[in-house]
Amino acid sequence: MSRIGRRPAVLASLTAVSALILGGCSAGAESEAGPTSIPEAYTKLPTTAAIGNCGPDSGATEADGALTIATDSPAYAPWIVDNDPSNGKGFEGAVARSVSEKLGYRPDQVEFIRVPFGEAIAPGEKKFDFDINQVTIVGDRRDAVDFSSPYYAVAQSIVAMKGTPAAAIDSLDGLAPFRLGAQSGSTSLASITGTIRPSQPPVEFATNDEAKAALAAGTIDALVVDIPTGFQITATDLPNSTLIGQFPRPNTVTEFFGLVLEKNSPMTACVSAAVDALYADGTLERLAQTWLADTAGVPVLS
Repeated sequence: MSRIGRRPAVLASLTAVSALILGGCSAGAESEAGPTSIPEAYTKLPTTAAIGNCGPDSGATEADGALTIATDSPAYAPWIVDNDPSNGKGFEGAVARSVSEKLGYRPDQVEFIRVPFGEAIAPGEKKFDFDINQVTIVGDRRDAVDFSSPYYAVAQSIVAMKGTPAAAIDSLDGLAPFRLGAQSGSTSLASITGTIRPSQPPVEFATNDEAKAALAAGTIDALVVDIPTGFQITATDLPNSTLIGQFPRPNTVTEFFGLVLEKNSPMTACVSAAVDALYADGTLERLAQTWLADTAGVPVLS
């Protein structure tokens, strides 16, 4: 399907994204890390179009009368529950359903497909209307795809196995000598090279499952993931692991998640308007409180 006719970008409402900075985070954690700001380029999103312009009868979607949403496989909790994005459970599962409802789609008018992370953010035509998969809004990615308004702001965290030397580290500099790993193409990986600057190249993994297995086996000393995923790993996936700390905010990688759309998609304005509306009516805050752990008590590594 040809994607043309994008409306000119305008300044999005700063109030609609500023509160997302605290999404899933306590005031105490924020005060320790310092205030977070949103780069001006990330606020220049086309949010003035009427949400109804992309409804089932609009002809703007990939499939007539239906909304196609993509995510990766497997999809992990707390973002998606039971690897089933259609159930509306987990933070991103609930956000996807809420966005689709704002756009006027019933659950039976929504189709979910699986698209690998790297493919979703690569240039070219897309088989989906939007992708939701903890994709950070990074400037160079904008050359390849469109992003919606941010729907969540997140810090990165470091997970190590209990009792190991890495688990005793209390600073980012202290992590530099260790073997660190993260998912390939992720902001977690960029955070290692841009913030920790380790003495050896980080190990890249195709999926977080592979990364977790490497951590448990001792192939890597510590794993960098976003902090909600870090809570999930330490509480459920690897009970003998520990969350040793979180990155300060702001850091060299500004981490705001956005929905991914094909470059110049006619859906971008509508999807951004839907995200902004979910902020305005309190839905995003409520969903974060429901599905994502609070970061209070996790040390901020300086």
